Formats: sequence, structure tokens, C-alpha cells
Amino acid sequence: MVRKTAVALSIAMSFCASAGLRHYSAPVEMSQWQVSEKSRLQCTLAHPLPGYGEAMFTSMASKQLNMEFELEMLRLPANYSVASVYSVPPQWMPGQVQREITSMPIRKQYNGDIPEKAAWTMLSELEKGYWPTLYYQDWYSDFDRISVGLNASNFSQPYVEFVECVANLLPYSFDDIAYTVLSYKSNSVDLTKYSKKRLQMIADYLKEDTDLELVLLDGYSDSYGGRWNNKQLSIRRAVEIKSFFSDMGVDPTRIEVTGHGERRHAAPNTNKMSRAKNRRVVIRMAKP
Repeated sequence: MVRKTAVALSIAMSFCASAGLRHYSAPVEMSQWQVSEKSRLQCTLAHPLPGYGEAMFTSMASKQLNMEFELEMLRLPANYSVASVYSVPPQWMPGQVQREITSMPIRKQYNGDIPEKAAWTMLSELEKGYWPTLYYQDWYSDFDRISVGLNASNFSQPYVEFVECVANLLPYSFDDIAYTVLSYKSNSVDLTKYSKKRLQMIADYLKEDTDLELVLLDGYSDSYGGRWNNKQLSIRRAVEIKSFFSDMGVDPTRIEVTGHGERRHAAPNTNKMSRAKNRRVVIRMAKP
């Protein structure tokens, strides 16, 4: 009799625990994954969560491979907490057990996010058919806990498209080119070999994003030759770079050109190597 009572009590407690768990996930027939952002600057793999919001994996153009998971919530957190993230086997994987992946800080009035390694782990688990699921205490009810599950159904093909997009990201960001110094051959508007590569990097970036608020071009020369000629040469160098930006689609009214000639030199003009440092155009770019 005691044993039956204990079993009944255990079942009742289990039922109460599950009754206090509100679960959000897309049903199998409604599970949608799509690459919502696809360019050489950003790749985003998105998964709608009915009644809750959207889950997104994003990688950005950068020198380093990167990944972030963001949980975009319709109702933002009202307080601070921590969510536990598990890899949960679906019902059609009998015998498999859930595994803990990481924890996600919950910040007041902000979407949740998870950094690179754990985000890649979540993607790997989805690829294997598991459901990454987050558990946390509901910040609007003391009686409920929340679970948010990412359905692995219909994941494979969008994931392949997403990985191909990530592989094609530019290996640098806007911050890497926002300040650039171009060097020139002596007494000409011809760029050095290295500077041509730098300018090509900027060109590749501007093919994807021409939304620049301001471009400042400052031209300089060495002190070899007449001062007036050097001033005109520095202007010609900067004007040619302005034409380059205009040809790439940047609004010419947002590009400011200044020729400084041999003034404000970056190195002494006493020998060939140091004079080469003064033959330059400094590019400064700003975005809104």
C-alpha cells in the first residue's frame, strides 16, 4: 500500500512539473529554416518559433571565423536570469539521452544570445537531428517554466546553403578597411603593388555595401620637386580615389577631397625610403 502511494505521488509530482512547463517550438509540418540574409558581409540562418519569436544563427565578414546564436523574443525579459541549453533527442530517437550544451545569460529587455563555440555545437546537433532546447524560469509567472525548442525537421538543405554562404564571407570587416593608407610610386598617381591590393579589398567590400555616410580623402606628396607641383599631385591622387569610390556607387557628395602636398609629412624627406612614406592618400570612411 505504501509503495502504491509513493508511486502515485511520484506520478502526480511529475504531472504537476510538466503542467508548469510551457513549451514553444514549431510543429514538424511547420518547421521552417531559411537563409534570411545572404551576402559576402553577413549570413543568417533563421527559424521561426510560433508564438515566441525567432531563432537566428549569424556569421559576419571578419578576419576570424565567427558565429552567434540569437533568440529574438516577442516578449523581452523583465529581469535577469540564466537559461540552460540542452541537445534533446526527438521522440523518434528512442534510447537517446539529452546532453547539456551551455547556459545562456538572460538580460533585462534584451534578446538572448550565445557565442561562437556553443552556437556551432547547436548547429552540429541540429545536423544530427537533435533539438537544441532552452529552459528557464518564466519572468512573467512564478508558476511556469519555459522551454524553447529548435525543430531539426527541414534543416539539412538550408544548412548547406548557410555553410556555403559562410565560406564565401569576406575575410575582413568594415573596421579593417575604414582607415587605409595608400602608397604611390615616385612623382606619379600609380599605386604601389600592396596599395592596389588594399584598394581591391575596399572595392570588394563596396560591391556589397555602398552605404557610407562620409569618405575623407587626404592626399600627400614627398618634398621632391616644386611645392606647387607637389600640391597639385596630391590633389590628383585623391581625386582619382574619389572617382574610384564614385564608380563603386558611393554618392560623390559624401566624398571630401583635400590635397596637402608636401605638408604634414609622415617621415623625414631625407632619403628614398622615408620619402616613399610621404607619397600617400589616407582614406577614412564612416557608416551611419
